[in-house]
Amino acid sequence: MTISSTVPDGGFRQIDIPALIDRSKIGFSQTIMLVLCGLCLIVDGFDVQAMGYVAPAIIQDWGIAKSHLGPVFGAGLFGMLVGSLMFSMLADRIGRRPVLIAATLFFAVCMLVTPMATSLGELEIIRFITGLGLGAIMPNAMALAGEYSPVRKRVTLMMLVSCGFTLGAVLGGLLSAYLIPRFGWQSVFHVGGVVPLVIGALMIFLLPESMQFLVLRGKKLDQVGKWLRRIDPNVVIDAQTRYVVNEKAGKGAPMLQLFQEGRAKVTILLWVINFMNLVNLYFLSNWLPTIAKDAGLSTANAVLAGTALQIGGTFGTLIMGQLIDRSSFRRVLIPVFVVAGFAVALIGRPEASLVFLFGSIFVAGFCIVGGQPAVNALAGTYYPTTLRSTGIGWSLGIGRIGSIVGPVLGGELIRLNWPNSTIFIVLAVPALVSALMLILMGNSALRKSTVASSITTTSANEGQSTLIVQNKL
Repeated sequence: MTISSTVPDGGFRQIDIPALIDRSKIGFSQTIMLVLCGLCLIVDGFDVQAMGYVAPAIIQDWGIAKSHLGPVFGAGLFGMLVGSLMFSMLADRIGRRPVLIAATLFFAVCMLVTPMATSLGELEIIRFITGLGLGAIMPNAMALAGEYSPVRKRVTLMMLVSCGFTLGAVLGGLLSAYLIPRFGWQSVFHVGGVVPLVIGALMIFLLPESMQFLVLRGKKLDQVGKWLRRIDPNVVIDAQTRYVVNEKAGKGAPMLQLFQEGRAKVTILLWVINFMNLVNLYFLSNWLPTIAKDAGLSTANAVLAGTALQIGGTFGTLIMGQLIDRSSFRRVLIPVFVVAGFAVALIGRPEASLVFLFGSIFVAGFCIVGGQPAVNALAGTYYPTTLRSTGIGWSLGIGRIGSIVGPVLGGELIRLNWPNSTIFIVLAVPALVSALMLILMGNSALRKSTVASSITTTSANEGQSTLIVQNKL
């Protein structure tokens, strides 16, 4: 269905791009875009979790203490923090597509270089550099997926795409359990490097740019017409066509705009939620296999314990997206994070059976790993197009301070010989804090309360933009 109207004083044909996407069926071109973003996040999840899976093998191969790997975990995550902050703002300037493609190819090469490391110092440097590319993946894949999804299914599709991250972590666990005993830990990074090279090449030819972004920037409008026709082949585009996006073109530094127009409260609370949840997520992802092995599990079962976390996260992502689309972020996420706190505390019970342990890990993964895409989707739906990558990227970037603290803190607690029961009780606190932050956020903070908004209208041929103010109910 073509969505168009006529501007009274000019006789031009308007195409409201968000309205066209909302009222159209999800077609082949959108499916290809969502699949590419999902594949990109699969290799992202695989590569981010790779160090956690190979850690026991490296410890044995290099003859080092397990606590020595804490800085290696932290280096990769610090690189992701820097990458999220830098490249999310760059994407809101030059576009999601070039940043996403370049980042994918960049970290693919870095993964292939990782097995060449011969010392902890070299491994730390390589993991930091790899993290720079990895940090750009999630914000831009989520932003692009949201901008091609209809409102009625936006959260579900964004979380379905982000499910690629947890699916990649699951595949990483299964492949690591197979590869490491047969080909050594280096083979995990070989696989983690070759696959994204292929996906990056496919993205060059098949991945579109955000049409809303191009209209707001007033550039490459011929590309907008091409991608619009892929969504609706019947759309009419000629010299009289004007593209409409019901937002203002952003001005000034994107990061500062996160605190303007009443966005400061939600921005800060989102940062706290990301920090707390990523403390838990990355502690569990990095240290759970090692702690499980020290608790008496076999190497295979220790790796599978980490895999159970990611399987739970995959189910959580799939189920929560649909619940949020039918209800709200707060109604779903507040109880989810409360349950997460109890599940994490139960993981450390020394008398627990294997079935109880894996069940607790699965529930913790459902809530914590599955809850993170929901938090990302919350940022992606709250911020406008011109701030979407920055909003997601900075929430993740600040949150990734927690992803650094989690593994490093875990290494210190292990070095101090804290019992597992105490360690996991401490880890229950961040999940409860996340629930509290969502309560403080309030429903009103997530509603669009403005009664007027600016529409950016851009000519298909001239690339000129005008702003028309209209009432918005």
